[in-house]
Amino acid sequence: MESNSRSKFKRICVFCGSNPGHRKVFSDAAIDLGNELVSRKIDLVYGGGSVGLMGLISQRVYEGGCHVLGVIPKALVPIEISGESVGDVKIVSDMHERKAEMASQADAFIALPGGYGTMEETLEMITWAQLGIHKKPVGLLNVEGYYNSLLTLFDNGVEEGFVKPGARDIVLAAPTARELLSKMEQYTPSHDHVAPRESWHMEELAYPGKQSP
Repeated sequence: MESNSRSKFKRICVFCGSNPGHRKVFSDAAIDLGNELVSRKIDLVYGGGSVGLMGLISQRVYEGGCHVLGVIPKALVPIEISGESVGDVKIVSDMHERKAEMASQADAFIALPGGYGTMEETLEMITWAQLGIHKKPVGLLNVEGYYNSLLTLFDNGVEEGFVKPGARDIVLAAPTARELLSKMEQYTPSHDHVAPRESWHMEELAYPGKQSP
C-alpha cells in the first residue's frame, strides 16, 4: 500500500491485549498493523493502555503522525497505563461506557490476539452488527492461526443452527494487516438485522451501570 493511499476509514478501533504474548510474532503483528494504519492515514481508537500490544500499536500510530485516542475505565488506569500514555486519553466510568465510546468513535473494528477482554469486546461488536446497532466491519487479525479455534466455533454455530449464514459473514479474518484491511474496505453487510431498526444510538443500549435497579 502506497503511503499516500487514502482509506474509506478515518478511525479504526483496535482491541488487543495488555500483555505482549509469549512470542515475538504477536508484537511484530501489532507494529505491522500500526504501520498499515499510518500508511493509510487512519487514526486509532483503542483501550488506552500503554503496556503489551496496546502500547506497541498506539506508540507506532502516534509516531507515524496519526491521532490516537485511548478510552479506559477509571479502575484500570493504574493497571493498563504504566509510564507515559500517548495521544489523548479519555477516562470513563466503566467497561460498558468504554465499549460504547470506542464504538461510536470508530468506523471499523480490528482484534489483534488477546485474552478474555479482547474477545469479549470483539464479540460484542459482532453482536451489535447482527442486531443492527452498526454496519461497521469487524476483523480478526489471525496471526499464525491464533483465532482459528474461534472461527471454527462460529462455523459450528452455523452448522448447528445457532448462527445464520449471513451473520457469519459479519466476521472477517486474515493473517496480515494489509490483507485484513483490504477485506474490510470491500465489506458490505449481507445479513438480516435481528432488531427492527437499522441503527440505534449508543445511549439507547441502556446499560444499568449508573442507575440503581
